[in-house]
Amino acid sequence: MSERVEPVIDASATGDDQYDRHGGFPKVVHAQPGPNFGPFVEAMRTLQDLAVSADAPDEVFGQARAKAQELIDLLEPYRAPELQGPAGRVPELPGRGSLLMPPWTVVTAGPTGVRMRGEFRRYHLGGNGAVHGGVLPLLFDDLFGFLVHFAGRPISRTAFLHVNYRKITPLHTPLEVEGTVDRVDGRKTFVTATLRDESGSVLADCEGLMVELLPWQP
Repeated sequence: MSERVEPVIDASATGDDQYDRHGGFPKVVHAQPGPNFGPFVEAMRTLQDLAVSADAPDEVFGQARAKAQELIDLLEPYRAPELQGPAGRVPELPGRGSLLMPPWTVVTAGPTGVRMRGEFRRYHLGGNGAVHGGVLPLLFDDLFGFLVHFAGRPISRTAFLHVNYRKITPLHTPLEVEGTVDRVDGRKTFVTATLRDESGSVLADCEGLMVELLPWQP
């Protein structure tokens, strides 16, 4: 992939003194971990790729399992509640430092829309060189969360996603996804997004509905 470009962020619509009152959803505060966290997450992503692609002798898998257990034993004492660990709260890192999220980064974001770039890895393989179809809704859903935030809308949950698969989405290929808020109707925010390759060909598009949480909703 090309060298990372500093994102262009317009947070002018995100000021919200009622943030803590949108249902029971907690306020997410950006984390500032030390310099080792980013490389650690990247190493774990590579391990995910290897876990789904390695064709090794059984004794090698046994050695790998033992080393994995060493990592488990090392990290287990530091298991933390939601929003305490840095994973998912470091916007400067691909996927915000969360192994769950595809390793994409925000390029531009503001009230008029959000654009992200990235590529899918071997871990995301569905079959025959294509990204698993179930991964694309995850990417779109993550993007829609950004859309709601930068449009200055209240904390919302996803009510539905509808994905149209236009072409095969390839692995290890730089891609771009861009979304906008189409319209707002009370608590409802209607959003759309399109996934394209570098030539501009549409690989998939998605429409969704995000609904503002009521005070009693988690």
